[in-house]
Amino acid sequence: MQKLQIKNMVCPRCVMAVQNLFDSLGIDFIEVRLGEVLLENDLNPNQKTEIQKGLQQLGFELLDDKNSALINQIKTLIIGLIQNEKELNLNLSSFLSKKLNRDYSQLSKLFSTTVGITIEQFTILQKIEKVKELLIYDELSLKEIAFRLGYGSTAYLSSQFKKVSGLTPTEFKKLTGIKRKSIDEIG
Repeated sequence: MQKLQIKNMVCPRCVMAVQNLFDSLGIDFIEVRLGEVLLENDLNPNQKTEIQKGLQQLGFELLDDKNSALINQIKTLIIGLIQNEKELNLNLSSFLSKKLNRDYSQLSKLFSTTVGITIEQFTILQKIEKVKELLIYDELSLKEIAFRLGYGSTAYLSSQFKKVSGLTPTEFKKLTGIKRKSIDEIG
């Protein structure tokens, strides 16, 4: 059995795209999940080249380096937490240590030196992008968004949002001007 690490594979559509790629190349796999593919057999050099080309066309990258793979796993776990809005009140360092079976200080040091920002900063950036998405959808109040993303208060969310984006959530919402239409307004 062989495990491949794939960069930028962060959503269910990504999993489907990679499954389709492997199916089209006739390469058997056990499972495709966020950031990785479990294969029944080792790849030959030609298969590896074809996979790399196919992944590149899809906007993904095959990771060979163990440190790059670990960084990708950290990013995938954080993005998965935020996109699924699950367990956002948990202790991130304990969560990552448990999932990756590594000491958090090692993960943190590797991430910071490789990526150039801390795990915490990466998490904040991902949360703010999710806030932007939810603001554009305009289905939840800022209080509801803060609760869903694990913020203690709307004031803290607003402060962090302004620090990262340069705008308050209200200013961002006005700037985007994108409003979704209700079903009875379409057509």
